[in-house]
Amino acid sequence: MILTVARLAPQKGLDTLLDASRRWARRTSVPRVAVAGEGPLRAELQERVDAERLPVRLVGHRDDIADLMAAADVFVLPSLWEGPSLVMMEAMRAALPAVATRVGGIPERYANASLLVPPRDAGALATRGGPGPGRRSDFANRLRAAAAMKAVTLPTESDAVAQLEALYAELATDRGFPPRQSTV
Repeated sequence: MILTVARLAPQKGLDTLLDASRRWARRTSVPRVAVAGEGPLRAELQERVDAERLPVRLVGHRDDIADLMAAADVFVLPSLWEGPSLVMMEAMRAALPAVATRVGGIPERYANASLLVPPRDAGALATRGGPGPGRRSDFANRLRAAAAMKAVTLPTESDAVAQLEALYAELATDRGFPPRQSTV
C-alpha cells in the first residue's frame, strides 16, 4: 500500500499523485493508494479517481494515522511546497520508506532518509514511489533503516514543550514578568 497523508488542497500536489497512480494501474501488480485527509479538493479528486478508475482511495480524516503507516509499504508526499513537514516526521518515526518532492524544507531535513523527486513529475514519482521488482528488497530495507535512524534525530513532544517554555520565559523576562514555574 502507498500512503499519503495531506490536506486535500492544491499545494499538496495530489494531481501528480493521481497521474502517477494512472501509471501504476497499467502494471500487473497494482498498488493500493490511500490518501488520508480532507480539504477543498475532495470532490474534484474523487471525481477524477472515479472517472479514470484509478487505484486510489480517499479515506478522509483519520485518527489512526499510525496504524495506516504501520500497514503501508511506502509513504509518498507529492507537495508543490512544504515546510519541514510533520507527517514526514511521523513516517520517519514509523521507519516507513518515503518518497517526497524536493521542495521547501524537505531536502534540508530528509534528503538522507528518503527518496526525493522533482515536484510535478509524475514519471519520477511513479518510478520511485510505486511498486516494482524488489520494493521489499535490500534497497527498501536500507531506506527503512535510514528513516529509523533519522527519527532518532527529530524533535520530540518534550523538545517542543521545552522550546515553548524557553520562549515564554524569554518573552516574560523581556516584558518584566516574573518567570513561570514549569509544571512538567
